[in-house]
Amino acid sequence: MAVLSIPKLGIRAENELEIKRRLSEAGIEYERWDLSRVPADATADQVLAAYAPEIEAMKQRGGYTTADVVDITPETPNLEPMLARFDKEHTHAEDEVRFILAGRGIFFLHIADEVLSVEVHPGDMLRVPRGTTHWFTLCSDRRIRAIRWFQNTSGWTPEYTGSGVDQQHQPLCFGPAYLGARVETKIHV
Repeated sequence: MAVLSIPKLGIRAENELEIKRRLSEAGIEYERWDLSRVPADATADQVLAAYAPEIEAMKQRGGYTTADVVDITPETPNLEPMLARFDKEHTHAEDEVRFILAGRGIFFLHIADEVLSVEVHPGDMLRVPRGTTHWFTLCSDRRIRAIRWFQNTSGWTPEYTGSGVDQQHQPLCFGPAYLGARVETKIHV
């Protein structure tokens, strides 16, 4: 599940309802979707077929014309230059909609005078409206697989703000890879 952080307010949330509420207040849609429909090694076509009802419903909600599956791994050719296109504050002329199937990354959202970070995990669906200033980076495992929706793929080109705000925020993931495996103990206090 996602991890929401609003450093200026000293807020860190891992509760689905709180994350949804706080993001909704900022104009961002957040939902949790079921991941049990396809195995981890499913092809892109299998993923699109398994989530066809949700894909069509999202197309109707946002006027999207197409959806695809992006699969980024540490072995993706030209990974660093590709990621560098999106790790600086920018906007898009259309919504950015992602349903995370595997891996993790952080969306930084610069809304009014606050920067919110949302570490997305498998099962998280995020819809960032067009014109929202944001940037994105992967967590240290350099892995993300997601369904993406497009109104017009030419509108997805980043328009950089040049504000430098992105340089003031560390791209640090706090999910399971950061915290490590849970350890059970028999120590009683």
